[in-house]
Amino acid sequence: MANEPGSGLEIVGFVAMSGVEKKIASAVLREAIPNLSEHVVALRAGEVVLALEERRNALPLNDLLRVKTTGVHVNDIASFIERETGRVDLATTNPSGLIFSDGFSAGQRISKVGKRLFDIVASLIVLIVGLPLIVVAGLAVVLDSRGPVFYRQPRVGLFGEPYDIYKIRSMRTDAEAAGKAVWASENDPRVTRVGRIIRKLRIDELPQLWCVLKGEMSFVGPRPERPSFVDELEQKMPFYAERHMVKPGLTGWAQINYPYGASVEDARVKLEYDLYYAKNYSPFLDLLILLQTVRVVLWPDGAR
Repeated sequence: MANEPGSGLEIVGFVAMSGVEKKIASAVLREAIPNLSEHVVALRAGEVVLALEERRNALPLNDLLRVKTTGVHVNDIASFIERETGRVDLATTNPSGLIFSDGFSAGQRISKVGKRLFDIVASLIVLIVGLPLIVVAGLAVVLDSRGPVFYRQPRVGLFGEPYDIYKIRSMRTDAEAAGKAVWASENDPRVTRVGRIIRKLRIDELPQLWCVLKGEMSFVGPRPERPSFVDELEQKMPFYAERHMVKPGLTGWAQINYPYGASVEDARVKLEYDLYYAKNYSPFLDLLILLQTVRVVLWPDGAR
């Protein structure tokens, strides 16, 4: 992370609190340091990040207190990664870390009223303006391949409640002939010629604005997944159900940071971004996501 260009981070040293914890060859053993706070000050460190694998009865509280009182910021590895990457790292996060964090504030409720008003007004405007595009795309779909113009598919929404999304069909009607849900992939062969165009321009997503207008979705939020995928992912990764504590959206924090998602591992990375959004929701974050989404639509370098 610190080695990435533009990170603004510089690692000035490592301290292994015990021989067991010494995972980095250059780390200095705690026993070799007479005074940890003086050691930190001598390194001119601005922040100490605690990355213990086992915290039970192992937290160096006295050391950390002395470091804190010197004016150096003390942070845990999960919060540090969240701040620097914009995602909740599942490998270092535990339930207590989420429970006692500053996120998921009740103050978000007031902001969500404004969010709902925006969804109603914006979805009406975009539906009216986008209606000609829907009609043209629908005619192109009919001329390009056999099958209906629209398709309906079940998704998991707020609080895990199921609902149906609507899209302009961009795949062949036999895309899932085996009757089993299949992950989408880059350059998916099931996508029709017209489908590739309307996907790049995001025109196939326009009918979902009806779901936004009804209140089943929002403009911004975690992308809704199919029930079969949700059942699988909840079994394979922690905190997956928590992404359903916010309303699903047409676009989201995960989509602008990690555009592709065609496997369980991709879903894990997207979950980390979705949890960050749910934890740190604000009108400003929504505005940032919408602006970044407009950029992606105008320069479609990662559409699926």
